[in-house]
Amino acid sequence: MDSVHKGKLYKLIETMPEDMIPVIYKIINLLKMELAPTIKKTGRRGSLAGIWKGSEIDDALYNEAKKSLYPYEN
Repeated sequence: MDSVHKGKLYKLIETMPEDMIPVIYKIINLLKMELAPTIKKTGRRGSLAGIWKGSEIDDALYNEAKKSLYPYEN
């Protein structure tokens, strides 16, 4: 089936004027890019690794925040 479609495309391109070929190429290339399945890029895991290095958290602030977020815990 693919060779049939390729043959039809070749015949169609052969009948077009030479000045239209670059435009058709751009259109086909854009269609190829838009219709191609994309691979979802995942972020780098650990990209924030070490961001808190050397930081110290005040226990009082930590406990206060924990109580406000989880009031049902002791």
